[in-house]
Amino acid sequence: MQKAIVLGALLLLLTLTLTPTTTHAHNITKILAKFPDFSSFNHYLTTTHLAPEINTRQTITVLAIDNAAMASLTSKHLPISTLKNILSLHVLLDYFGAKKLHQITDGSALAATMYQATGSAPGTAGFVNITDLKGGKVGFAATNPASDEGDSDSTPSLNSTFIKSLKEIPYNISVIQISHILSSPTAEAPSPAPEATNITGIMSAHGCKEFADTLTSFPDALEVFTTNTEGGLTVFCPSDDAFKGFLPNFKNLTKEEKNSLLLFHGIPVYNSMALLKTSNGVMNTLATDGKNKFDFTVQNAGQKVTLKTKAVTATITATLLDEDPVAIYTIDKVLKPSEIFKKPEISPAPAPAPEAEAPSKGKRHHKSPPAPPSEDDSADSPADSPADGPNADDSTADDSSDGGERVKKGFWMVGVVSVVGVWSMWI
Repeated sequence: MQKAIVLGALLLLLTLTLTPTTTHAHNITKILAKFPDFSSFNHYLTTTHLAPEINTRQTITVLAIDNAAMASLTSKHLPISTLKNILSLHVLLDYFGAKKLHQITDGSALAATMYQATGSAPGTAGFVNITDLKGGKVGFAATNPASDEGDSDSTPSLNSTFIKSLKEIPYNISVIQISHILSSPTAEAPSPAPEATNITGIMSAHGCKEFADTLTSFPDALEVFTTNTEGGLTVFCPSDDAFKGFLPNFKNLTKEEKNSLLLFHGIPVYNSMALLKTSNGVMNTLATDGKNKFDFTVQNAGQKVTLKTKAVTATITATLLDEDPVAIYTIDKVLKPSEIFKKPEISPAPAPAPEAEAPSKGKRHHKSPPAPPSEDDSADSPADSPADGPNADDSTADDSSDGGERVKKGFWMVGVVSVVGVWSMWI
């Protein structure tokens, strides 16, 4: 009986050891994409750049609004900066699943929001009151700031109620539907117009003067960069040394190619360094135009971020500006789009190895019947010949495609052998 218990314990330990544990980062855009009724809310989370901020948070609740309720907000035609303030009120910096909403201590809670975290909200204007109401309802309301006379915050009107849960990953992210937009005069107040960002001035003052001067000499390209500074822009400017070394090649390009190459160094969205360090994938640029992709791949490894095309790989070396909606980074090489530069940079090839002696014309090797190998010619035997053996590329492909399965099988075999070994010693 005791042996059976020990064996059962060993098998349980083996199962737990071999069971994979994975952590999946949430993506609010993909979560809401499964619910067409929330397409408008999803769209504005992306437009206001709130979506990537939500994705970087570990414990968060999103109060989602369906298309019908969003119409009352979009009909006001508010500027993007004001929309961001309002929608950031709907992102709570705590986890509230459907169950927790009905188990609030003392029936009411005050939750901080992403609007409050920006530092733009005065007093308690960046908080949301959550109250467990009679009849199983839960009410939500944005708090009002204290009045100028020093009165305490007025009791908020719970103008929105909990409808249903859309997605819950316990203690990570909760996406729940509420009935109405949370009303906040402070968040809806017009935001002061941001000062125009002088991107060429910033680049010139921080080691990218050659690129900035060249961009200034192409008014059409400069206008595209400038136009995007309000809605979102990321610039990757080559260092002076990198661009000076590239100038001879640049002068040989056509005017259209020069214009495209300059635009290739900008992205029409704001990407913070924190976002670049957690993102891998293809990004479109200001030069992207229909069939002309003009894109590159962002790759990161720890603190290192690289931008890769088929012709060159550049590394971000410094941050010149990282303030929403504009980011400017220095890179160590000029980005070369494959649409202009077809061939990749080739490193010097190593010295060729001595050629093997070619077999005489009179000799032919036959696969069958094989000749008995000797010590002298074992290296040239048909069994080892590349023509008769498995193709090297195929072998590599097989190892790549089946590698995961082989590791799993090997892992299982080790586990089973370990259990059998322990059982044998017990017996």
